[in-house]
Amino acid sequence: MKKYGIILCTALLALCACEKKATKFQYTVDKFYDLEILRYDVPGFDELSLQQKQLVYYLSEAALQGRDILFDQNGRYNLRIRRALESLYTNYPYSREAEEFKAFERYLKRVWFSNGIHHHYSEDKFLPEFSQEWFVAACEQAGVEYDAAILPVMFDPNVMPKRTNQAAGQDLVATSAGNYYGEGVTQAEAEAWYDAHKDNSPEPKWIGLNSQLVKNEKGEIEERVYKVGGLYGPALEKVVYWLKKAYEVAEDDEQKLAIEKMIAFNETGDLRLFNEYCIAWVRDLNSRVDYVNGFTETYSDPLGITGTWESMVNFKDLEATKRTQLISNNAQWFEDNSPTAKAYKKEEVKGVTAKVITAAMLAGDCYPATPIGINLPNASWIRKEYGSKSVTIDNLMHAYNEAAKGNGFNEEFMIDDEIRELYNQYGAMCGDLHTDLHECVGHGSGKLMPGVGKDALKEHASTIEEARADLFGLYYLGDPKLVELGLLPNMDAYKAGYYQQMMNGAMTQLVRIEEGKDIEEAHMRNRQLIANWVLANVDPKQPEVEIIERDGKHYLRVNDYEGLRTLYGQLLAIIQGITSEGDYETAKDFVEAYAVRVNPDLHREILERYKGLNLAPYKGFVNPVYKVKTNKDGQITDVKLDFTEGYIEQHLRYSRDYSNLPDVN
Repeated sequence: MKKYGIILCTALLALCACEKKATKFQYTVDKFYDLEILRYDVPGFDELSLQQKQLVYYLSEAALQGRDILFDQNGRYNLRIRRALESLYTNYPYSREAEEFKAFERYLKRVWFSNGIHHHYSEDKFLPEFSQEWFVAACEQAGVEYDAAILPVMFDPNVMPKRTNQAAGQDLVATSAGNYYGEGVTQAEAEAWYDAHKDNSPEPKWIGLNSQLVKNEKGEIEERVYKVGGLYGPALEKVVYWLKKAYEVAEDDEQKLAIEKMIAFNETGDLRLFNEYCIAWVRDLNSRVDYVNGFTETYSDPLGITGTWESMVNFKDLEATKRTQLISNNAQWFEDNSPTAKAYKKEEVKGVTAKVITAAMLAGDCYPATPIGINLPNASWIRKEYGSKSVTIDNLMHAYNEAAKGNGFNEEFMIDDEIRELYNQYGAMCGDLHTDLHECVGHGSGKLMPGVGKDALKEHASTIEEARADLFGLYYLGDPKLVELGLLPNMDAYKAGYYQQMMNGAMTQLVRIEEGKDIEEAHMRNRQLIANWVLANVDPKQPEVEIIERDGKHYLRVNDYEGLRTLYGQLLAIIQGITSEGDYETAKDFVEAYAVRVNPDLHREILERYKGLNLAPYKGFVNPVYKVKTNKDGQITDVKLDFTEGYIEQHLRYSRDYSNLPDVN
């Protein structure tokens, strides 16, 4: 189960204006529904060597070749639906200004953004604003053939309504639309199969990470492995082709070894080779260019076992990395001074390699919506024995902040000018530092007690783990040690981060939830769990933090920042205990008590206030286009970046050039 990889939510941070150096780079590309599409710059690419540019290009091609895999993992009908929509869009013979066609175009853009027909964040199915009758007639007029089975999947709200169901008391496998389990497989059957195939060796395989469980003709559960020649083989063959090209221009032997192991893993599906890849990847410390490629995070599997396809190509920001290295170098101090119980602390923190990176290509579950921080590998035994890599993605944060300037969000939701000024001065700094602390030391802190497995917390593992890392970062954000290290200028700065976290967790993240819905997504649950627990445990006579009403609107007010830090520390100790002991029942109680349910009156108010700002709560990106220059012998002489491709144009090109899987897999 995913315990340490991080996919931090960023869009609400992006709504808050931050002071950054002015630039003429055009960040905003498109806007529809609750989504805004941005570009990201890739500063420093032109200064890379030709070999490094080639490496980025080849790894980027390997990343894009897996695009169809995620669509299919997100739902068994997604490829059929996407291709029918794209064919209709391309061949539609009538006016494109008609309202139903405009609604159709918005729906297609939404499907691209979510890599399927379920919202990328809430995971609820979104319905077309055009009728089934119009769609059928339009396909007939355009000569578009499609599988009739897609019609109820697209138009009936009761068919596959939730991509990943986490509702208590339900069969999470049978009620989830994600394609991680074959038709007819139940949660009890899947859990029984995983239990029977557990690997308790000293270096265990992550059973189920790269496979789908299905029923055979006899009704028995069997595994379909993602590999060349197996499930998703045609796409993985292309991935391997480009990884082999990358191998030829790798920067050093350590990087070559990691790429070699990834190739072997894709060719065989052997999870022992995946372990070897992770170890080699962690040991590759000197290369400037780096990547994530393959089946990594397990959020979308309702049981938290199988990884989704994702890839990110990047290179190190040498100057900004000094900040994360400073944190990493003090990892043992952070561990030793944590407010958690001594029994749950690591005696020796090993190999937390931290850096700030510039993203150069996003793909799979990192595209169009993307993380701003990553901490891998996820296997706790590899992290313990060999360490981990922790990264903060600076150019994406810069794009978010640039696009958010002057949008009115702070003026509407922050309580007064003093808080707004504090945030304008220190908000971006605290956001970066909290991400660094979360990634560099938060996920790598603490230890499991003997006999506690990685899947002990089951469906609540992701929420609890993200809360643990967030709390670790929050607790130390307010520590004088950060001023001593030169990471914060003074002991007022951290207050901007504390205010933003509490406001977001208790109030403003609710703009992402439809009225009447509960919170499903793990990161949102994490943030609300922290905020609600704190609000429920303040001093009733002199509350450290509270929500107050003023002129008919609710605002967060912090009365005692030191007291708030104490509360964060108390909750961190509890959450670490839950994690270390594998205490499923307490985890379940905490999530259900603090993380899921929403105050309907406050929710309605937040939605109304946000609506008046005309903002999009979610952001995503288009990638740059890599233009390769060659000589008369076909050898690459340079690689240039092009930032002019639009959102629609990019996805149509991706579907043309990287469509490697059949409709049904």
